Amino acid sequence: MTPAPPEAVATDPVALWASAQATALGTGDAPAYGTPAWSALPAADPRRTVAILTAAEQWRRHTAREAWLDHLADTDPDEWFRIVTVDANAHARTIAGGLARRPTVAELDARRRASPAQARPVTATPRWPPVAIPGRPGWVRTLTPDGRQLDRPRNHPQEPPRDLAPPHYLRPAGRAAAA
Repeated sequence: MTPAPPEAVATDPVALWASAQATALGTGDAPAYGTPAWSALPAADPRRTVAILTAAEQWRRHTAREAWLDHLADTDPDEWFRIVTVDANAHARTIAGGLARRPTVAELDARRRASPAQARPVTATPRWPPVAIPGRPGWVRTLTPDGRQLDRPRNHPQEPPRDLAPPHYLRPAGRAAAA
């Protein structure tokens, strides 16, 4: 017989004492222990005491549960596994329907093999950099000022587009270039 978890015991004298102390102080809500709001309280404020009692009780229950789970792992591993995975199992039940409707990797691969995707045409766009042309290393597609798509080699990234700049032998030289 597996003992009950610590939080399931309704007659826990320590928990009842801590609850009675917090109720006797009559403070209502208290900020969580260690928070800036708790630190800002005056030292004699009973809400500080309630926060300390609450934190101590939460820690006591936490360590008791951990000790109980450690004992359960040693004595009844199947029950331990059921308890520690109950939240994950509940979540899995909520998402199982959506997962079942999704195609598997094998199904996706089969679809890809059955109908290969049509390649998109490479199109240069206004105000965007040139587009590399697949299968033609060093070539890019640009858009000319009059809107034509133009394929050109791009050997030097800093070089201006060859279709827009005149060749070097046609460029004016010397003083004529400055004018």
